[in-house]
Amino acid sequence: MTRKGRRIAIISAAGFTLAIAVGLILFALRDSIVFFYGPTEMAEKAPPRGTRLRIGGLVKPGSLTYGGSSTVVFAVTDLKYDIQVSYTGLLPDLFREGQGVVAEGTVEGPGVFHADTVFAKHDERYMPKDVADKLKQSGIWQNENPRGRNSATFHETPQRDGAKG
Repeated sequence: MTRKGRRIAIISAAGFTLAIAVGLILFALRDSIVFFYGPTEMAEKAPPRGTRLRIGGLVKPGSLTYGGSSTVVFAVTDLKYDIQVSYTGLLPDLFREGQGVVAEGTVEGPGVFHADTVFAKHDERYMPKDVADKLKQSGIWQNENPRGRNSATFHETPQRDGAKG
């Protein structure tokens, strides 16, 4: 075998070994990889029932309801689509209507999500860029921090006909 042939054989063997190593790593991590979706992406892509993922957006004002045995149901919205989220457990201290949230769990059906972990977000640094941009364009996103740091607050438009406000 010539020097060129040996060099090609060594490079080929190293490439094959590297490909097998990457394949084994991805196979081992397949259960711990969790994708992030916004409500619009989830509505458009419609992931199959039982898919594990994270969704993020704003807690829709007026959607928070408490059930028995510490079960909470609320809607996550990006102002275009809403996803109903059910969660059993204690909510984070920063969790409230109109505030950003990330929920991790499984898809129960179209527009229905069961979360096993809920993270409250305190400003846009944790907001998906496309959601933050849509909120800014619609005038709902307000920068309230005078030092220039962005602070997210969902401002609900006034309701008429004696509805709660």
